[in-house]
Amino acid sequence: MPRKIRKRANGEGTIAKRSDGRYTAAAFVPVSGGGRRRVYVYGRTRDEVREKLDDLMRQADDGIPRAKERQTVAAYLDYWLENVVRPEKRATTFNGYESIVRLHIVPVIGKKKLDELGPADVRKLLAALREKEISGSGGGPRRLSARMVQFAHAVLRNALSNAVREELIGRNVAKLVQVSNPEYDVGTSLDPVAARALLARIADDRLYALYLCAIVLGMRRGELLGLAWDAVDLDAGKLAVRQSLTWANGQAHLGPPKSRASRRIVPLPATVVDALREHRKQQDDEQEIAGDRWTETGLVFTSPLGGSVSPRTLAAQWHQIRTAAGLGRMRFHDLRHTAVSLLLALGIPPHVVREIVGHSDVKVTMTVYAHGNLDEKAAALSQLSTAVTGGLLSPVVVNEDEQDES
Repeated sequence: MPRKIRKRANGEGTIAKRSDGRYTAAAFVPVSGGGRRRVYVYGRTRDEVREKLDDLMRQADDGIPRAKERQTVAAYLDYWLENVVRPEKRATTFNGYESIVRLHIVPVIGKKKLDELGPADVRKLLAALREKEISGSGGGPRRLSARMVQFAHAVLRNALSNAVREELIGRNVAKLVQVSNPEYDVGTSLDPVAARALLARIADDRLYALYLCAIVLGMRRGELLGLAWDAVDLDAGKLAVRQSLTWANGQAHLGPPKSRASRRIVPLPATVVDALREHRKQQDDEQEIAGDRWTETGLVFTSPLGGSVSPRTLAAQWHQIRTAAGLGRMRFHDLRHTAVSLLLALGIPPHVVREIVGHSDVKVTMTVYAHGNLDEKAAALSQLSTAVTGGLLSPVVVNEDEQDES
């Protein structure tokens, strides 16, 4: 049954050209709390205004109310951060969202009225971010990464979805603008010889067991720093990944792992058990030396005084290790990548690898991490060549009459 469209009031929906060259039109719409008010839409062309006006009229006909008080995008994002994000998200997540909003979204579209925001404004934001320059690690300017542009779009999309739920706007215009997924940089990994050499080099490091767990078990940095002794059973040879440590506002925060799949039981090889036993003896010695200065956290990997190790501190130490070992710009996260790559190279089924390292989907294990090196590819093609040619050095000649024309 077709929807009944209400009759427009006199002058409602008339598109007029302004002195600044833009076009405008208005319509009466319901507002939250009751009543109606005139809402104006603007655009650079008549067609753009007509599209916005049609959307406005559809929302009015559907009874979707507008906010009684009009607010800017900046004002709404302030409200959203404080009342939706802060109570529901981790401190580190809130800080990331807030940074994106303050530094990247508000400067471009913050003054726009929330109920006037359209797909063109979202495209304008994305275009501005793609051209934006920020200070690089070497001091010189660099373009904002594609992943950061994607993240800014995701933050805006999430914020506008909440505005739709609260009936402040009728649609989420950010969902109408597609952003291509940037290619994921998997970095690099160590082969078995290089991994063995690295572990030999850092054998006397006080956090040797942490690096061993990263390379052998493929644990994430936050999972390692948040690992507690009550989640480790050395006699049974297993540990439970139950929490992850993040750092925000100068303080450590323990929370759930990255995803539901990240919660897992990991069996411990004998070498890891031995390393963790030695690490515990070392930690007991450090506690005795520290005396009253010791802070009991129950964590496996701590500072010499028992406190949490910040990700920044671990990164600084890793940078020293990788420089001394000649590993270039290899990231700490690439130790996890090493574990996945080596497990797959050993022929371990992908679904088993996924369960060991806690990927949410086996597709991540295969599409992000599973990439053979040149030697592996050469060996594979050599095997294929031998299989189809029977080991002949000369090409196989096929009679054209015998070829399958399908």
